[in-house]
Amino acid sequence: MKIGIVCYPTFGGSGVVATELGLELSKRGHEIHFITYNQPVRLDLLGNNVHYHEVNVPEYPLFHYQPYELALSSKLVDMVKLHKIEILHVHYAIPHAYAAYMAKKMLIEENIYVPIVTTLHGTDITLVGSHPFYKPAVTFSINKSDAVTAVSQSLKEDTLRLFDIKNEINVVSNFIDLSKYNHDFTDCQRAMMATDNEKIITHISNFREVKRVQDVITIFYNIQKEIPAKLMLVGEGPEREKMEWQCQELGITDKVVFFGKSNEIDKILCFSDLFLLPSQTESFGLAALEAMASGVPVISSNTGGIPEVNIHGVSGFLSEVGDVSDMTKNALHILKDDNRLKTFKSNARKESLKYDLHHIVPQYETIYEDTLAKCLVL
Repeated sequence: MKIGIVCYPTFGGSGVVATELGLELSKRGHEIHFITYNQPVRLDLLGNNVHYHEVNVPEYPLFHYQPYELALSSKLVDMVKLHKIEILHVHYAIPHAYAAYMAKKMLIEENIYVPIVTTLHGTDITLVGSHPFYKPAVTFSINKSDAVTAVSQSLKEDTLRLFDIKNEINVVSNFIDLSKYNHDFTDCQRAMMATDNEKIITHISNFREVKRVQDVITIFYNIQKEIPAKLMLVGEGPEREKMEWQCQELGITDKVVFFGKSNEIDKILCFSDLFLLPSQTESFGLAALEAMASGVPVISSNTGGIPEVNIHGVSGFLSEVGDVSDMTKNALHILKDDNRLKTFKSNARKESLKYDLHHIVPQYETIYEDTLAKCLVL
């Protein structure tokens, strides 16, 4: 198949999953065309089966905000015609599904029919999409898609609760390439982050308010009062300055490392003993899954799709949102006993096996085939 993939090309989970999906599909013999405004951050392989097409948005003084949806729709039309793309897979309802539908309608005028598969990732539904300004467009885009998937059962239920959806929604979980998590890093690399007697605690996110990153620091502060520990923070975002001030006020600046946006997450996770994810909400919890794949147990909030990934008492523990005392207690329960920590590490890795891309990607292939078959009937 010739598949067009539209996604955000950033460090966010949806862009990462879309890029990994495209790369795996290319290995399975499909021709993949990424269509977005920048080359996706995880897209380091371009070749006969993987192509990238940049969406350029011209700047006109007339427009206060540049019309990306219009530019994207036009680019999709051109790429479908030029490369004979058979199906479009768009990640995020807005603006991507909306733009894809407009492209589809333009192509129909030329007797070209290209079906749309829309994958819902979370904030396009729970935060942005449910805003009254966008809700009609999101509802329209989902209902006009030829197939719809959600990355968790929780997100599917949220979508059906928040919108008047007529389409069937298939749950296809996020995934990871577990082969990338078979590490052979050395102990001397760990020594660059912490001493032998210090436990390494990690958090990875875009440092937005919804991630409750102040809770991350509070939990770590409580942990380090009882056991030697270091906190590794990976990411960038609007809350970073507040986090730095919080560390200074608590007197733990020397125990906290801000890595910024890093391409060496695998090394950091490899030596981590615990991962913190106290988010207000998560549609899936891809960062937690990446930690588990590296054998890192997770202390998280019991919200959204996280409980589908982090199994309470097995791969880590779940607490109610904002309950930093319970999260601290659970963290220390794991960290204070080396044998218990070893068991949780092993369990975390085992749970992650369910989400290997070789189990999940074929589900997308089946959806593409079924969608194309329905279109042929029409």
